[in-house]
Amino acid sequence: MASRTAASSVKRKNKHQKAGRRRKNRLARKSTQSVVELFAALGDPGQPAPRK
Repeated sequence: MASRTAASSVKRKNKHQKAGRRRKNRLARKSTQSVVELFAALGDPGQPAPRK
C-alpha cells in the first residue's frame, strides 16, 4: 500500500501537468484566424481592394 504522502504528491504532480495542458489548449483554441478574419481586409469578391 502506498503512503498518503506518495499518493498526495503524485496527485499534485498530475494536477500541475493537467493545468499546463489546459492552459496550452486554451491558447491554441484561438491561435489561428478564421477565413473571414483572414480575408476581411481584402474587401468583397470582384471589387478592388480598399486603400489603406
